[in-house]
Parts: sequence; structure tokens; C-alpha cells
Amino acid sequence: MTSKFLRSFLAIAVFSIISAWAQTGGAAPAGAASSPASAAPTTTIATGTGSKLGTINIEQAVLGSNEGQRDFAALQKKLEPKQSELKAQNDELQSLQEQLQKQGDKLNEDARATLVKQIETKKKSFDRSVQDAQEDAQNQQKEIFQRILQKMAPVIVKHAQDNGFAMIVDTSNPWPQSPILWYGEQGDITKAVVDAYNTQSGIAAPAPATGAAAKPAPLKPVAPKPAAPASTAQPK
Repeated sequence: MTSKFLRSFLAIAVFSIISAWAQTGGAAPAGAASSPASAAPTTTIATGTGSKLGTINIEQAVLGSNEGQRDFAALQKKLEPKQSELKAQNDELQSLQEQLQKQGDKLNEDARATLVKQIETKKKSFDRSVQDAQEDAQNQQKEIFQRILQKMAPVIVKHAQDNGFAMIVDTSNPWPQSPILWYGEQGDITKAVVDAYNTQSGIAAPAPATGAAAKPAPLKPVAPKPAAPASTAQPK
């Protein structure tokens, strides 16, 4: 499942990039493009004068392309040192919390206050590091996604025009986030677009990794946050 960040970015990116490309190519009818705000939560792409209605999962198309698999895997590898750093901070913080829980009632007032202060300071530092890591990972995901989508847009439009589609609807967001309740696989062009894009890009499929899922996974740029620290109240 794609991160909430990519999903919120997706509706605007798909609409603005593909609609603009189609209009430039003279394929979209007048007035087809509007402000990005009107695109959420489902993107409708007017492409031509055909009679068929088709669907595409833009999320799967970008992440499932050879280029997407390669670049997102490279980004995940790039973020691994930060992941390890965050895990070390998380482990240290949890260790201090456990120490407070086990020894808190045995420590004198000054020692307990010092330990509580140390936990609070380290938790603030950890939370800032997590937020910074999330923002950095999200920005890099966005850059990769938009770069690939920019190049994939004309492939989508051309496939729709060549195959008599009047409209292509993005199904990346599931119902009820999207008003699309159901659609048949016979009208889905995701695989055809991915195959065409892979051929055009000339990028070979990445070698399958042992134990890896066949479907690209979203990035998980941060370690889980630790549990809240134990109560700082003085023991009775």
C-alpha cells in the first residue's frame, strides 16, 4: 500500500501532468483541464473522441515499471543508514524507559529526576529525527514519482487514443476515498501502459530479490516510535 503522502500527492500530480500533456497534444476537449483542487479524490483523464471508458492505476503503473522498481529500490537502499540510526536511537530510548519502569521506585529523588529528564530530552531528539527523516524520504519519493509520471503521461494518452478510449479514470484510490465503486478488469490499461513504457524506456526489469514481494512496496523511512515514557510522578 502506498503511503498517505503519495496518495494525497497523486491526485494532483496525475491530473495536472496528464491533462496538461493531453491539452498540449490537442487530444483533450476544451475545458477538460481545471484547477488541481477539482481533481481529488479521483482523476478523470479526457483523451480523445473514442467511445470506450477505461481505467488505470497510476500508482501501480509508476511503481510497477522497471524504472520505478529500480529507482525506489535504490532510494530504499540510500535510506538504510538513516533507518539504522533511528533504530539505534529508538532502542536506547526504550532501554531508558524500561530502566525507569523497573528501578524508578528504588531511585532517590535526584537520580529519578535525572533519568526522567534524560528520557524526555532523548525522546524530543528522536521525534525530531523521525520527522526530518519522514520529510526527506517523502520529498525524494515525490521527485521520483513525478519524474516517471511526467514521462509516462504521453504513453498513457497515446495508448488511449490508439485504442478508442474517450476517457481514462485513475483507480489508485479505493472506494470510498474514490467515487468508483466497481470496475471491470477488461477496461484496465495499467499493464499495457507499463509494458509500453518499459519498452520505450529501455530499462531492464530488476533481478528479483530473494523473499521480496512481487509488487513494489512503499518506503518505510522511519523506525517505530517508542512507547510513552513511564509516569514521572514520585513513588509513594
